[in-house]
Amino acid sequence: MENIKRLTPFLSVAPQISLGDIGTLSAHGYRAVISNRPDGEGEGQPSAAEIAEAAKRSGLEFRHIPVVSGKIGDEDVTAFAAALAELRGPVLAFCRTGTRSTSLWALSEAHHLDPAAILQTAAAIGYDLSALDDRLRNRWQAGLRQTARLDTAAKTVQTTHQTPYDVLIVGGGAAGCAAAASLLKRRAGLSIAIIEPRDIHYYQPGWTLVGGGVFDRSRTERPMANAIPKGVKWIRAAVAGFEPEHNAVVLEDGTRIPYRTLVAAPGLTLRWNAIPGLSETLGKNGVTSNYLFDLAPYTWQLVQGLRSGTAIFSQPPMPIKCAGAPQKAMYLSCDYWRRQGVLDNINVEFQTAAAVLFGVADFVPPLMKYVERYGAKLNFNSQLTAIDGPARKAWFDIKKPDGTIEQVERGFDMIHVVPPQSAPDFVRQSPLADAAGWIEVDHETLRHKRYGNVFGLGDGCSAPNAKTAAAVRKQAPVVAENALAVLDGRGPRALYDGYGSCPLTVERGKVILAEFGYGGKLLPTFPLDPRVPRRIAWQLKAALMPGIYWDMMLRGREWLAEPKLLPHEPLPHEAAGACDFETRPK
Repeated sequence: MENIKRLTPFLSVAPQISLGDIGTLSAHGYRAVISNRPDGEGEGQPSAAEIAEAAKRSGLEFRHIPVVSGKIGDEDVTAFAAALAELRGPVLAFCRTGTRSTSLWALSEAHHLDPAAILQTAAAIGYDLSALDDRLRNRWQAGLRQTARLDTAAKTVQTTHQTPYDVLIVGGGAAGCAAAASLLKRRAGLSIAIIEPRDIHYYQPGWTLVGGGVFDRSRTERPMANAIPKGVKWIRAAVAGFEPEHNAVVLEDGTRIPYRTLVAAPGLTLRWNAIPGLSETLGKNGVTSNYLFDLAPYTWQLVQGLRSGTAIFSQPPMPIKCAGAPQKAMYLSCDYWRRQGVLDNINVEFQTAAAVLFGVADFVPPLMKYVERYGAKLNFNSQLTAIDGPARKAWFDIKKPDGTIEQVERGFDMIHVVPPQSAPDFVRQSPLADAAGWIEVDHETLRHKRYGNVFGLGDGCSAPNAKTAAAVRKQAPVVAENALAVLDGRGPRALYDGYGSCPLTVERGKVILAEFGYGGKLLPTFPLDPRVPRRIAWQLKAALMPGIYWDMMLRGREWLAEPKLLPHEPLPHEAAGACDFETRPK
């Protein structure tokens, strides 16, 4: 419960809580809980009924005041104020990020508190409610109280920043921050904002090494404020939706943020609850995943403690973040067990939903040598469908050559799980999404196929490249060039070749540096055979890449990442002038 923020002695706010947090709240002296999140809004979210029952068991009162993301109405404010008047404190209110709960508090207090004081209080705990300033002042000055039901349109918060940003970026991960840095490198005076609710920025490629005992996880995190380039406005809020026909992004509190160009870099969502039983057992019972910051150290703990038994490594259907990560966890674990002399006592299984070991055929033979070296059993077309942590059992659906499905039960002593993955819900349900839910972009220019001033990059876009930080390093300059071209009234001229890199850590001290583009074309950066495991590639992965990420990619230093540019497309007046000159009599 480290994310609890205290607004007043009576009220605190927090992002989504779990059922297990209820007992902790009671132990910390809270007497009531308010949920401002509708049921079924997000993956893995406990229902209001479940939270109410858990609260009752712990002696806490509970209120459910669901507010649709982006639609805080006056009746919601009234209900929230009434709940605070009825409940004994201290009270904890929560939603997906805490923004809606904080906004409800602010609006409920605006009839008697100076809006400046309200905004200052919210900002002190990390919530920027400046977009509500007009609404807060209206309530304060008029002392408004909701007395009648308003029509649906009036219920929706319509507060909007009046001046559009030159570039509005959704997502403060690797893609969003790198794109902002590349834009500022080219044009320092741009008005740019990044919308990102998280306080921490993670170097996710390092988590494999944390799980392999190479990195301490502290090396993979920094405050978000340090990752966002200087000169870029940080809007600490969650996105509820897109309105590309109005050139606006809608925040959870209903604020509309206008833009001239939009860069969508929302990342993807890990669907832990898509596998029954998985969420309940993560981090215990031998169930781990390097895809979570908190669990990568547990992976290393399990690897060190296993001396015999069965170790399973699973991979879900594509697309996923870093397609090589599931097997990298297996290789580093096996190498440790081999060095400890216990590998022969461990049954290692790689259960993958794919039909092949790796999507680029050139790298399969060298990887197979390591599979054979470690004695790992490969099971293709095998998808994890359920898990029982306490019983140490997992179930897989195996697709046979004739298309039939066979369910297989496997016992384990340790299992490394990678969950199914998709674009975030607010993307999948938006006009920007393609049929599969990803941001629909042209694969070369990364410009949206239907909205000419919208670009997408990173894990959330539809380009069929590997979803890796290395891909982002090449995508960010392309998006920067093309977004500026659109701002200048030109067409995109920078091209992305699908470059992605997957440093396959096949053993401690050696890496196969797989670099490739669209269609599996090999795109090695250095004049060396990329299929050969090398110690120099390990040094690049373990020693140099973190610095390249933090100090170059996120700072707009595009080392070996300059995009390929087509010739300038002339503006209409330039084209006309050229024509006049060429036809002028000599």
